[in-house]
Amino acid sequence: MPVVEPSPAEIAALRGGAALVDRSDRGRLALSGSQSREALNAVVTNEIESLTPGRGCLAACCTSKGRMLGDLRVLCAEDELLLDMERCALQPIFDAIRHGLVGYQAELHKRTLETSLFSLLGPQSRAVAGATALGDGEDDNAAAELAGLALRLITTDVGVDVLCAAEDGAQVRAALLAGGATAADEPLAELARIERGRPRYGVDLDQTVIPEEGGLNERAVSFTKGCYVGQETIARLHYRGRPNRNLRSLKLSGEVEPGTQLSTTEREVGTLTSVAISPEQGPIGLALVRREADLEATLQVGDGGATATVFHARSGQ
Repeated sequence: MPVVEPSPAEIAALRGGAALVDRSDRGRLALSGSQSREALNAVVTNEIESLTPGRGCLAACCTSKGRMLGDLRVLCAEDELLLDMERCALQPIFDAIRHGLVGYQAELHKRTLETSLFSLLGPQSRAVAGATALGDGEDDNAAAELAGLALRLITTDVGVDVLCAAEDGAQVRAALLAGGATAADEPLAELARIERGRPRYGVDLDQTVIPEEGGLNERAVSFTKGCYVGQETIARLHYRGRPNRNLRSLKLSGEVEPGTQLSTTEREVGTLTSVAISPEQGPIGLALVRREADLEATLQVGDGGATATVFHARSGQ
């Protein structure tokens, strides 16, 4: 299917204002109990035990062989851990965490249908959400109020996320729009993600991927923490090996669809997984490609004559 381009008003909000995208279709869990951080720390790839209220991090949940079941945002709230992930990863991650709770004082709860999640994207996001006092770190979070409604504000790489009770979702959205946000749809969030080289589980990554292949080591993996599921494979690849493929940002010579094969003159090296049309850069995309496709390599895209040049994302991975 052709790539859907955001409207000029949505682009203007992303670049200079605050665009509002409903992300309530993502999966959400909560983990409570006196040993919730210790329990989750033994399952996921990043350091969880050291999180304090108001802080958060990205982590991956993997099989015993280091293959990803999904990635998740872990937010340390005042009395529980809040977990946010792609909907397709919800059940596998739920099952993995539930299995890992044996012996710990911790309880796992599903929160997808009980909550709504909105993303504000753009430089005015903090002002619109009333989040100017939040820390500068990604995934910093705090309880807050908007229009008399309780919610949680969460910093992101492009703005602020707003988490609230599902029954308050319509009122919170209306208050954000009244405060200066511009309504936008999912293609704008995809553009912002692809411009920054951020992979999406279920689109760019799946259960065949080890976190290092997806460019997640720096953001989502700790190499100083204790044992967790899949640690042996992930650590061995990091210290002793080289991944056979890597997530790459691509500048495309023309509009092509996700799923198109990428190749050098000698062989196929990957599949284009994400595509967006950047107003400044033109068609861009993401793909897991074999390691011989180095930075600035030019790849053939399908058999229609289009090409792709490997480049670094604007804000890195």
